[in-house]
Amino acid sequence: MSTALVIGLGDMGERVAAGLAASGFVRRLVIASRSERNVHQAAAVIASAADCLVEAAPLDATRLDDVAALLDRVRPDVVVQCASLRSPWGLAERDDPAAHAVVSAGLALRLPYQVPVVLNVMRAAKEVGLAAPVANLSIPDVTGPVLERIGFAPALGLGNAGMMQRRASAALRAEAGGGVPPLVRVVGHHSQLTGVMTSEDPGPDDRCRVYLGEDGRREDELAYRAPAIDAGLRWNFLTAAVALPVIEALLPDSKVLRWSVPAPGGLPGGYPVKIDKGAVELDLPPGTSLEDAVAFNERMARADGVERIDPDGTVHFTDAAREAVADVAPDLAEPLALADMEARGALLDEVLGL
Repeated sequence: MSTALVIGLGDMGERVAAGLAASGFVRRLVIASRSERNVHQAAAVIASAADCLVEAAPLDATRLDDVAALLDRVRPDVVVQCASLRSPWGLAERDDPAAHAVVSAGLALRLPYQVPVVLNVMRAAKEVGLAAPVANLSIPDVTGPVLERIGFAPALGLGNAGMMQRRASAALRAEAGGGVPPLVRVVGHHSQLTGVMTSEDPGPDDRCRVYLGEDGRREDELAYRAPAIDAGLRWNFLTAAVALPVIEALLPDSKVLRWSVPAPGGLPGGYPVKIDKGAVELDLPPGTSLEDAVAFNERMARADGVERIDPDGTVHFTDAAREAVADVAPDLAEPLALADMEARGALLDEVLGL
């Protein structure tokens, strides 16, 4: 029985925390969030709903020393990083010119809201010598490779590729009239998730890659055959459902899991992996090279606005991203260095009126 630490209690953080408490794999659950009232209320609810020790930990995760002190005190077996400075859903209901331009540029333009906390968590873990794996929910397909460049990549990300895998499995199950579908493995990028969730097939060149069975028979269109789900927070139900088996597999003495996850070891996009007692290794189908899978995901990253990531973690945005914000604030799409995250985040807030 293990200790899990969940950082960030937005909608996803609470779903994941409640799922872990009810899983039977976690003896002690520590949940951390900036709002003292919210974290104590969440802890009280989760502790009442599950047979698990639940501890509330008020935390400003933008403060490196505070994160390090919490990790050192708790010494968790797994860290689940769900926090960001602003939710990626934050602009979903807005249709003003500034919000439309930022959304059109691709999610990578909002990296200043996503990178700082996960970078603090990784730096703090290194500072206190914590060897436990960190699973990251904060745009892992892009934040993972950014942090990998500077030696701070989380063990893996959560959601995205796993959601594509489950959508393909759901289609298989429905078409077979029930039963257990064969092994499904996915190579795909966050930028492809919307099409998979809404069942909008982009055509053969831009589909995520779906491999069936041990031999890896390709059936990419399968990911687009499940019933459509409108974009919105309901997607978080599936995100949590695909995250929980991964988090549990990262715990000591867990069962082996074969799954698809974003950014294992900081790779761009998502890949099939095998997780055994917390160790993560790639599980690519026969005849599929890592080089080809990475090149595919790097190409797909352009739909999120990423042209390339330099060895020092600087993100260069696509021409399309720059054009999207040219009339609103062209500086938003200038190359983004890690040292510029705070200033760029402030500019984003100013442009968006936040």
